[in-house]
Amino acid sequence: MNYFDYFTEIEDTFIRRRGKHLLLSPMDWALIESWKEMGVPLHVALRGIERAFDSHEAKNRKRSVKTLLYCQEEVEVQYAEWLESRVGSHQKAQEAQEVAERGATALSAEAVTPESDKTAFPRSLILRYLDRSREALIKLCQERRQSMEDEFCEAVNRAAALLSELESDYATSAQPEARKLEDSLTGIERMLDGAIRRVISEPDFESARAETELQLDEYRRHMDNVTYEQTFENLLRKRLRELFGVPRLSLFFISSAWF
Repeated sequence: MNYFDYFTEIEDTFIRRRGKHLLLSPMDWALIESWKEMGVPLHVALRGIERAFDSHEAKNRKRSVKTLLYCQEEVEVQYAEWLESRVGSHQKAQEAQEVAERGATALSAEAVTPESDKTAFPRSLILRYLDRSREALIKLCQERRQSMEDEFCEAVNRAAALLSELESDYATSAQPEARKLEDSLTGIERMLDGAIRRVISEPDFESARAETELQLDEYRRHMDNVTYEQTFENLLRKRLRELFGVPRLSLFFISSAWF
């Protein structure tokens, strides 16, 4: 991620979660500049923005978020927790390097996973999952570029770059947390979902909606409206991802058979 990408990714995420286009103010740009100067990693800033909007939506507030300043506290909380997770990371990075120098083909879980690792999955498994997911996204974009290069392809490239940053961060963190990684992966999936909605043709979208309605038809009478709408939206997103060949990124889809 270069200097320009840092600003544009934060701007795009804020606009996407707000739900309508709104130019950032000079104060917002200054805030992003301060995060950059503080050394806040891009994926940490994006996770903070996603969490701030999740909290806002959960409270059903009528007022919309009009400024990035609303997310400042959550971003800085996430950054403080990230700094805490890095304590001892230099030593872990050295251990990982020693493993590589001995000819290992992948990070050794015994060498780089501390006892305080807050996940049910071995670090090595998660790193392999992130690497395979990133490779799948790169392949997807390469295949699409053979026929066209559009906003969706750009979004896939951005997603692959973010996955690379997350993979590097998770590999060297002294205290990696799968929950925080999952939050970041959810944000990337939302970005890809938005790109799909913007480039899909109207006939293809309506066809996907019709298929989803048919799939839920026999269950609808057993659901209240809120449950039905949420289930419908989840299944529609799933169908659209399948149409575009987008892999699921959530850690819930880690499977030993997949490797």
